[in-house]
Amino acid sequence: MTFVMRLDFVDTVCDNSLVNTYINDKKLGYEFQVRLSYYRGHYLSCIEELTVVVDGKKIDSNDMTFCLNDKEFTMAQIPYLISEFWNVNEAATIKVYNPNGLDDGEHTIEVTLLLRNAYMFVPGNTPQHNYAVLDSSGSKTLLVKDAEGSRSR
Repeated sequence: MTFVMRLDFVDTVCDNSLVNTYINDKKLGYEFQVRLSYYRGHYLSCIEELTVVVDGKKIDSNDMTFCLNDKEFTMAQIPYLISEFWNVNEAATIKVYNPNGLDDGEHTIEVTLLLRNAYMFVPGNTPQHNYAVLDSSGSKTLLVKDAEGSRSR
């Protein structure tokens, strides 16, 4: 697999975005925002890999959704979203189902985000990887504060 030079335009994991989520006053999980660290947007179907690790624990893809353009998608839908475009200036929200949410305090979020660059064909790669791959991965330690959804850092 051929990788495109990494261009760190923005942090992949967005500052001040980690919050617990509630429905009917019951904590059902947490969410945070991510951005593309690149100079152009991509169709969601170009996502080769999207994995999340929180505090050293890998999140099962069945326990998270990807939200963009006022829509919410399962991880299984991502390869088929050929008309959903992720604009380079837009933050996407990753929601994680976890009945306990996160405790107040700092949490380390690691996101592996690899995107297929459909406009960069690389001859000689394997049939599954004929295109260069953009590494837009990143990690950050964020603070979650449960009281009234306030957050910082």
